Formats: sequence, structure tokens, C-alpha cells
Amino acid sequence: MIDWITQLIFQADIIFLLVLFFSERNSPSKILLWALVLLFLPILGFVLYIVIGQSFYSDHIFKKKEIRDYKIDDIIPKNEELLRAEPDPDYKRTAGAVLKSGGLGFSNNNKVKLYTLGEDKFGDMYEDLRNAKKYIHLEYYIIRNDELGNELMDILTRKIKEGVEVKLLTDDFGVGKGPKKSIKTFKAAGGEFAVFHKVLWLILSPKKNNRNHRKIGIIDGKIAYCGGFNIGDEYLGKGPLGFWRDTAVRITGDAVKPLQVRFQMDWEYATGKKMCPDDRLDDYYGKTEYPETGDARVLTVSGGPDVADFNPVRMEYLELIRNAKKTVYIHSPYFIPDDSLQDALSVAAANGVDVRVIIPDKPDHMFVYWCNISCAYSVMGNGVKVYMYNNGFVHSKTMVVDGRYCSVGSANFDDRSLVLNFETNAVILSEETGRQMDEAFMKDLERCTEYTREDYENISGYQALRVAVSRLFSGLS
Repeated sequence: MIDWITQLIFQADIIFLLVLFFSERNSPSKILLWALVLLFLPILGFVLYIVIGQSFYSDHIFKKKEIRDYKIDDIIPKNEELLRAEPDPDYKRTAGAVLKSGGLGFSNNNKVKLYTLGEDKFGDMYEDLRNAKKYIHLEYYIIRNDELGNELMDILTRKIKEGVEVKLLTDDFGVGKGPKKSIKTFKAAGGEFAVFHKVLWLILSPKKNNRNHRKIGIIDGKIAYCGGFNIGDEYLGKGPLGFWRDTAVRITGDAVKPLQVRFQMDWEYATGKKMCPDDRLDDYYGKTEYPETGDARVLTVSGGPDVADFNPVRMEYLELIRNAKKTVYIHSPYFIPDDSLQDALSVAAANGVDVRVIIPDKPDHMFVYWCNISCAYSVMGNGVKVYMYNNGFVHSKTMVVDGRYCSVGSANFDDRSLVLNFETNAVILSEETGRQMDEAFMKDLERCTEYTREDYENISGYQALRVAVSRLFSGLS
């Protein structure tokens, strides 16, 4: 019986290898890694492939989503005329490249407020939610069953009773331990709730590996939030990792509409239903009088496995680094850049650009810390400086270039964000926002220790083994 099962698994491994050779033509390193795992660990390899492999399906499984996504041009044009008039040549080139690869909406009349602390971000956001008059649309990866998570659900339930439309979309994996009682009360009051890629229904499906990692909110079509904070007490620094350093932005101006479009596309994909009848689209996309606007230019960038060719977020990161003349400052809790991003950072440093990266000094997920230090070692040899954050946990996913080109959002510097997950960033051209982000980065450096090549070269044999295993698993995703 056991021999029969072993033979069956071995034959399945051979089939998977054949599938890999024909489906992963653009990733020879991934083919080699999976081939080694399936050949030397046939049973474990089979399980791992079912759990974290199967990336070949993306072009087919999201066709239904792409059909909905193409309607975006009917709702919000890509503002070619506005972009042609953009005076900053570097930002113009970056925005043009990102738009061509699938980015959403460019606008130049926005006011941006930057947050680096959860207390400030949630204080303003919850006040905006309480003041909502027409609708609230929230899309968050995680909502915790704790004080902050239940406060959110209480606010949303009260707004429903006041006649406000409320739609809440979260990831099924991220809300697995969420405030189920409060969500039940919310739904009973008339709130609309949907989850993205239900895990239990997808045990043998590759879609379970594609999580909705976005953190966006739209209020009355006038105010939008985008960033790295999920919703829970730990994002206020009350969790086991201590002080929590993250980043988000509050946007008013025409950049709100592309984020509303992003929510609509995700909502319709998750529910299989139209968000509203076509004759009601003006309720969300009609002429809007914003409470305040400014001169910040904003390009919203979303990426995911539904992108047929080049991920717009990867394009964004590469273009921003290429823009750099003086400085590139990056926060990333998961700093596992692929070869293209490593090369871009190394070339910038070799050209005299001050390239610095802040990563955590502790992991919040298995293997991540060891992958971080390995990738740090790879880029440090070319002049990139890497620092470990010693004041709690840094979860911020940001880049600021030359003190004016800014990226704030949910996408990390790793393949999970740039290949598997659904992510959204805001790319902002603003000297004021850039100055604030530079100052915040320099303040963070005071709470960091520089990580050197010597530090990495002196790790123990056991630690080196953990690095090797961690890099192997990161390459299999």
C-alpha cells in the first residue's frame, strides 16, 4: 500500500515537473529549485507544490477579473493630456511607464497628509468615518478581534443605521481571527461584507497563495487612505513586537477616484456581482467637491497576479530608483528584492547615489529575517547601506527619492508582493511630503544599527543553514 502511494506521488511529481518546464519558461531558477525539491523530497515536495507552488495558472485563472478591469477606461481616463503637460521629466517618464504597464489614474491637484504613527492615522481615519454622509468603502488585509478592530466595526454599524452605505472587503486569511461577532452584528444591520479568496474553499487551489494585501479606504468619494497599516491594536504598538513603525497617507483630490475604481474592481471580483447598476456610477464617480486640494501629483499603482505582463509596482520601484540623483531611502520589513531590483539599487549606489535601507532587527514571519540579511549582504557589496531598526518593529513599505519622489503603500520588496499578492501604492511627487519622509527616515536612523558585511560573514554555522533554507523557500514561492 505504501509503495503504491509512493509510486503515485512520484508519478505526480514527474507530471508537475513537466508542467513546470512548459509553464515557467521565464523563470529557469524556479524550475531548477522545484525540480530539486520534487526529486530529492518527493512526498514533501508534492505537498509544498500544492501549498505554495502552481504559479503557472495566473494567466488563465484571472481572465474573468481582467474582463472587469478593462472597464476602468470608461470610468476614469488615464489623463494623457495632463501627463503630457507634467513639467518634471523624471516623474513624467515614471508615470508614463507605470500607466502603460497597468497603473491607475494620474492627477495633480491633491493634498496629502503623511502618517508614521498608528495613533495619528487611526485617529483621523475613524473621525472621517464618523463624519461620512454617503458611503464608506474599506479594503484591508487584516482586521483584528481587539479594541481597535471592534471599534471600527462599531463605527461602521452605527453609520449603516444612519443610512450610510458601507462595504467592507477583507482577505479571508487576514481576517481568520477577526472580530467575527462584530462582523455578524454589522451584517445584521445591513452592512455589506465580502472576503477575498476563501481559504477553506481553496485547499487544493493555487489561488490560496494570492492574498489581497491592500490597505485602502474611500469615504464619500472625497477622502482616501492608502498605506501599510492593517487594523488592530498591534499597529498601535500594543502587540508582542512592541512599538510599531508604519506609514500611510490621507489623500483629498482627484487621486481618490482611482482608488475607488480599485475597490470596485476588487469588490466585483470577490462577490461576483456588480457593485451598483451602471446608471448609479455617478454616485461614486460624478463631479466631486473635495474638502481641500493641493498641488501634489499622485499616481496610484496596483499590482497582482492578474497583471498579464510586467507588474506595475515593480515598474514603479525600478523607475523611481532610476530617477535618483542624490538619495534613495527605503523602509521594507520584507527586503528580498529580485535580481532586477538588486541591480537597480547597486547601479544607483555605484553612481554615487546615497542608497539606504531600513529593515527590522526581528522577524514577524518565519524565515523572513534570514532572507533579509542575505539580500542585505548581496547589495551592500556595491555601496548600499542597510540598517536594522531597534525600536520595536518597522512595517513601513516606503521609498523616497531625492526628497521629492515618494512611494507609500502595501507592497514590500519581495516576490510575494511583486508576483503573488494584490497590492496598492500611491506614488507622490511633492517636496513637502518628500521632506517629511526624509525627516522621518533620518529620525528612524537614530534608532537603528548599521548592518555590515562583516556582521553577515560572522554568523554561526546554524544561522548560515537557516539563511540557506530561508532563501530556498523564498525562491519557491
